[in-house]
Amino acid sequence: MPKTQVRPSRDLRNNYADIVKSLKAHDHIIITNNGIGEVVLIGYDDYANYEEYLHRRFIYEELQKSKNEVNDPDVELFDATEVFARIFKQIDERGL
Repeated sequence: MPKTQVRPSRDLRNNYADIVKSLKAHDHIIITNNGIGEVVLIGYDDYANYEEYLHRRFIYEELQKSKNEVNDPDVELFDATEVFARIFKQIDERGL
């Protein structure tokens, strides 16, 4: 099970190998400077998983917004054929 360690910033220089070993074991490390937390270190795999989580959450939230818009009776929906027809009409009108 992952655990959180609190270590002084000097450990980055003096105990780098131990820090990396802990991060590979999925531990999280809070780095302090003069006893005050400054940064949190996580391993690369944990970071990649976190980025994937954020991406999925963003997609989910955007889909929820779209779903809410589709269910709004004041929103006018068009099929793809009509959308492209309107775009091409605007292009023709502007002489592009």
